[in-house]
Amino acid sequence: PTDNVSELTARINDEGWSSCYANWLRGSRLRSDDTLFVFSVGGGCLERNISTNIVESLRLAARIGATIVGVVGRDGGYTAQVADACVVVPTLSADTVTPHTESFQAIIWHLIVSHPRLKRNEAKWEETSLLSAERSFSIAMA
Repeated sequence: PTDNVSELTARINDEGWSSCYANWLRGSRLRSDDTLFVFSVGGGCLERNISTNIVESLRLAARIGATIVGVVGRDGGYTAQVADACVVVPTLSADTVTPHTESFQAIIWHLIVSHPRLKRNEAKWEETSLLSAERSFSIAMA
């Protein structure tokens, strides 16, 4: 529901933050042949009341028998505990956990959407030959 801010805020207002994603998954008819893919820095933790909306979504997916995968940071939280497959991005520095984790998640996301067996359309990249011509011109002018 994060691509529909009106729906997300209505769900939060009517149903609460902790259940908004799980209820959206129910409405989307999450099934056992679906996969729930979690990108989270901490992975969720009920005991510490962190990202409980993720935890509730994971519980629903596990009950239904959906595959659970994730890319998370820190210790992986609840996501790492219940996932069928989970990448836990190592903490290099406590000060940079979030940017390192989110950067790694972006790399994984781009690899997935550009994988030849998964993409529906060919990627449309900028013309690199024009860049080479411009670079040659810039060097010649310098």
